[in-house]
Amino acid sequence: MTVRGQLVRFALVGVVNTGTYYGCYLVLLTWLPYVAAHVAAFVLSMIGSFFLNSYFTYRTRPTWRKFLLFPLTNAANFTITTCGVYLLVDVLGFSRTYAPLIAAAAAIPITFVVSRTIMLRPDPAAYAEPSPAAGPASASPSASAPVPSRAARIDK
Repeated sequence: MTVRGQLVRFALVGVVNTGTYYGCYLVLLTWLPYVAAHVAAFVLSMIGSFFLNSYFTYRTRPTWRKFLLFPLTNAANFTITTCGVYLLVDVLGFSRTYAPLIAAAAAIPITFVVSRTIMLRPDPAAYAEPSPAAGPASASPSASAPVPSRAARIDK
């Protein structure tokens, strides 16, 4: 899949993720202060975003390693949107209902670049040399052994 195709799929996931976030935010806003509602809704939508981006955007198998690294993709997004929500509501006087939508727009390009880097990063286990005790295939790796393709390394 091309980077353009990934970007389109990322944008579609972003729309779904934003809707999920915003719905959770509005529900939580009835019980929590706006910053707490923002943080809780963000975490819930990030979990959904991980699985949507794994299967739909990048077509990779989700792994614990990717799941644990995935919050890094949202670190910049979280910082930009949280500061943006605060700035828009407390400094500029925007409505706390619409401020998160405005703040989220500024974080999209950064989130795509970081997300793509983590989700398509080869797993170090794909490069591990087989140990002689691992099986009967070969006692010593051949110098001419093929390197796994990028697609094969991603799913490991």
